[in-house]
Amino acid sequence: MENLKIIDITVEGDISFVSFLIPSLSAVGDVEAMAKALRGYVADNRPEKVVVDFSGLKFFSSQVLGLLVEMWKKLKEYGGCVVISGINPELGRVFKITNLDSLFDFYPDNKSAVEALGRKA
Repeated sequence: MENLKIIDITVEGDISFVSFLIPSLSAVGDVEAMAKALRGYVADNRPEKVVVDFSGLKFFSSQVLGLLVEMWKKLKEYGGCVVISGINPELGRVFKITNLDSLFDFYPDNKSAVEALGRKA
């Protein structure tokens, strides 16, 4: 398997953005690569505000939900937050069905997420 980059993490001010670089995240190796990258980033940087941008993702496995909950818990320990942006309605339903829509705030795009996070400061 090629060493394909799964996510991109960028920082603008006090907000970290996680973007998906592949349209489908279901292969175990891909999910593990994403988990390693996210866990390492959170441990090394302790970001206070994270926007997970789903606009490039069309499908994901349930393991991704577990990883997002894990990141949410870790950030909550020190007062941080994770929000979701750009998710399509089909994937949004997965959050609703699993009641995870109560953990995360959802925004139509990164600009809306940034504006909302600015109001939470």
